[in-house]
Amino acid sequence: MNTLEEILQDGFETLGLPLPEEACARYRTYYTLLEEKNRVMNLTAITGEENVARLHFLDCAALLRYAGFAGKAVYDIGTGAGFPGLALKIACPEMNLTLLDSLDKRIGFLKEVCSALGFETTPCLHARAEEAAKDHREKADIVTSRAVAGLNVLSELCLPFVKEGGLFLAMKGPDFEQELDEAKPAVRRLGGKVETCQVYTVPGTEIRHSVILIRKVGKTPAAYPRRWAQIKKAPIR
Repeated sequence: MNTLEEILQDGFETLGLPLPEEACARYRTYYTLLEEKNRVMNLTAITGEENVARLHFLDCAALLRYAGFAGKAVYDIGTGAGFPGLALKIACPEMNLTLLDSLDKRIGFLKEVCSALGFETTPCLHARAEEAAKDHREKADIVTSRAVAGLNVLSELCLPFVKEGGLFLAMKGPDFEQELDEAKPAVRRLGGKVETCQVYTVPGTEIRHSVILIRKVGKTPAAYPRRWAQIKKAPIR
């Protein structure tokens, strides 16, 4: 079986992406801490070197093919165990990343990982997205999310963070067309415009995922995002 480092080197080459000198060591540290913490806390159902390397690290790194992250203010909303944000930061340390999650235990884990990786200045915020948007409105050049919510809900949670001209990158499965069609009214109302949808294969697998790129073309109305109970009860349609 190939090691995590070999899988990453081959995978980045397949993706046509450079692999920074310290990246493999950082991915190894991240993997070790993730496996250790996952034994006592439910962080991810994906475990083992090969699966984590491919289905977390390489899957997230694929976003680097579709947008320029270096020097950009990047917010990862609902980051969970740090995906895609922290996996992207390892591959592109020049980005200015902020990680946001609603569960304090996950944020504690992420602070530990950031310290171990030498990313001590990376903010790890314990907050709900709809509440954090008040203080971080239109501060992001790029917002990423790998959350499982529908795109209409994700757009309301994420687009308020994006500056005009910036991007929201929503990671989805291969069958996104119906979800995207249903979300288009929400995207428009929130100041976004669907720019492109890219489908890619995770290196070394037959698994196909997609990323929907939404450009922020106007300001999000002040009424959004609403409180979570309102978003959940009546998503924008």
